[in-house]
Amino acid sequence: MTVSTLPAPLLKQAELETYYGVSDWTVNKWVRDGCPVTRLRGGGRRFDLDEVKAWHAEEAPADQKARAARARDALARRTA
Repeated sequence: MTVSTLPAPLLKQAELETYYGVSDWTVNKWVRDGCPVTRLRGGGRRFDLDEVKAWHAEEAPADQKARAARARDALARRTA
């Protein structure tokens, strides 16, 4: 029997905002700056969290990286 790994579910924009602790304006700016996004036929969009994390690590402007790191740290403190 072969066990395969299922792909991570795609996040809605609101879920991505919650994960990073940012506003919809910030996520819209990320998309304009090149953040990977999957566009849906109905006009919606979804985000692969692993791809967004990789984009932040490699491509996001320094101020966005710092803001995302602060948001992740704050979330970690709240859930600890």
